[in-house]
Amino acid sequence: MATSRRAQMMLVSLMVVGVAMVGCAKRPATTTAAAAPAPSGVTETTASRAPEPTPAPSTAAPSGAGTAQPSAPAGGAATAPATRPDVKTFTSVKDLNDIHFDFDKYDIRAGDAKILDANAQWLKSNPNHLLLIEGHTDERGTNEYNLALGERRAKSAMNYLVAQGVQASRITIISYGEERPLCTEQTEACWARNRRDHFLVKPR
Repeated sequence: MATSRRAQMMLVSLMVVGVAMVGCAKRPATTTAAAAPAPSGVTETTASRAPEPTPAPSTAAPSGAGTAQPSAPAGGAATAPATRPDVKTFTSVKDLNDIHFDFDKYDIRAGDAKILDANAQWLKSNPNHLLLIEGHTDERGTNEYNLALGERRAKSAMNYLVAQGVQASRITIISYGEERPLCTEQTEACWARNRRDHFLVKPR
């Protein structure tokens, strides 16, 4: 009888220990993850969908109008020079043609890629010139949104030109958003003209 009671007590003790071990095994491990840094704002750089900008232009390092926020361009951005040249010293040349964008977009269209190919060829044939790419939008959207969209458009053109062999260190981009329209009519044809990248150069 005593042996039976001892066996029962041992069995109960083993069950208690087993339950405790199972409970410990199910307890989740805790880890601390570092918080990601907040994204930085639009800044001027040498080297984006919103309507076009505020009076003070914003430039960027790497597109129309609408209400949705633009997404960051895919792929890595080209590296731009550390110092920003004076944009007032750049001028237009007939050999560098503007490209245009769909509403609220900053993707390079097939027809505009051909224009950029020709622009890249001119730039490679004239290596003593620096390039300024101006990003523009139509009037639809907030100033802030359009500045960001113009920056993405300019950056898209820069990345394309760099992929064609133009040195990133020669390129500066700036966004004017909606502040410098070519046309002021409230029509799609007019808005389409304003959704553009404009190219200017100056000797080094």
